[in-house]
Amino acid sequence: MILLRHGQSEFNLHFSATRRDPGIQDPRLTPLGHQQAEQAAEALEREGITRIIASPYTRALQTAEPLARRLGLPVLVNSLVRERYAFTCDIGSPATALRAEWPMLDLSHIEEVWWPATEEPADQVLARAALFRGETSALPDWRTTVVVAHWGFILAMTGQSVGNGTWLRVDPTEPALTEVSWKHH
Repeated sequence: MILLRHGQSEFNLHFSATRRDPGIQDPRLTPLGHQQAEQAAEALEREGITRIIASPYTRALQTAEPLARRLGLPVLVNSLVRERYAFTCDIGSPATALRAEWPMLDLSHIEEVWWPATEEPADQVLARAALFRGETSALPDWRTTVVVAHWGFILAMTGQSVGNGTWLRVDPTEPALTEVSWKHH
């Protein structure tokens, strides 16, 4: 499968400049983030993609949109691939707000509040990544699946830190990680 980190968000823009939480809940993509999403869609449209899975955060849904549009595929929303809850940006939008903004998405399986109430311990993120790895490895088309996710989730899946709008190929049948370094690179 291909793990695609969402494009630059309003949070990423401010945090990278100040290293302080700017207090933006469920941030949207910046103009650069939209450009990164379009570039990823252009690069990935020739990969034979058959499935697009995305986190319920707005920045991930906005990143998935150009690829879904180009390929004519639905975006399957899965809260397992959400970001590790550690900053204000990790407070999501309630399911009712997401339904209003994204009426074409099936969000019937998403809880109204689908993100944790407190900071998520590293072992829980690793366990969530392992669960997703197991679920995805059972899909017949995991090799042609794109998962639009986040820095912390991708780190928990691969042990690698990736920039906004970049992606990694991952074999979900390989063993899950049991620990990673959570330091920002």
